[in-house]
Amino acid sequence: MPIIDSQVHAYEANTPKRPWATVPNWPAHVTGDEMVAAMDKVGVDGAIFISSFSMYRYDGSYAEEVAKAHPGRMAIVKPVDPDNKNVADVVAKWKKTQGAVGIRIFLREEEKRPVDDPGLDRICKAAVEYDFPLNFLFWGRVDEGMALIDRHPNTRFIVDHLGLLQPRVPPAPPEPWADLPKILDLAKRPNCVIKVSGACTLSKKPYPYPDIWDPLKRVFDAWGFERCLWGTDWTRAFAVVNYENAVKPFLETKTLSESERAMLMGGACAKAYGWSPTR
Repeated sequence: MPIIDSQVHAYEANTPKRPWATVPNWPAHVTGDEMVAAMDKVGVDGAIFISSFSMYRYDGSYAEEVAKAHPGRMAIVKPVDPDNKNVADVVAKWKKTQGAVGIRIFLREEEKRPVDDPGLDRICKAAVEYDFPLNFLFWGRVDEGMALIDRHPNTRFIVDHLGLLQPRVPPAPPEPWADLPKILDLAKRPNCVIKVSGACTLSKKPYPYPDIWDPLKRVFDAWGFERCLWGTDWTRAFAVVNYENAVKPFLETKTLSESERAMLMGGACAKAYGWSPTR
């Protein structure tokens, strides 16, 4: 089974040619070539490249370039704009894009967008119409996120980052797993899978982050390995954990059987996105 990272962000340096919308606390550049080199170093076969909203907002053009340059290694997802009344046309065009395997929405405190925003409903319906999984980041607003999911039982949701608020800088939050009971309840929704991405950032102990395994076992038990998609969330997580240290704990832990590891670190992701890497 190939190893697939369910969430990475690559980007060019901030230049007038392709300026960033904001300047997060990330490296000056992690290009597609550099991301693939980092994957090669630790034996990751492929990745779902989520176009960075922090840098590029709704513009997926850099992701498109990387998918063309590395078609066997990167599949791509981009955020789509709830304020665009013609967003279904955007989704239709994205469906025809080389390497495109999904779209993404946000429901975060930063946007202040209400959960009953009609734009979110438009996107959920377009995801069904064009047979895309919908990546959904709603950390910090779990109850509202669940309400949107329940409103659209025919949409295939991929829950970002365990549904749990994750830090951009150390240390971990005082109660990093506080919303876990709600996430376990969310597992009852058959139209959802969940990214086990960024988990190392929730650890209060140094590498190899041994305190993540007890709460993750509860996630695996509730969701089943066939609905859990391992990922690093690198480069967003870069100030907390480097790429190698986000990969190796999952490769080396004794808490997983080989079949569980294969499903968590590749099989479930390939099924959710309908894509597998080729060398």
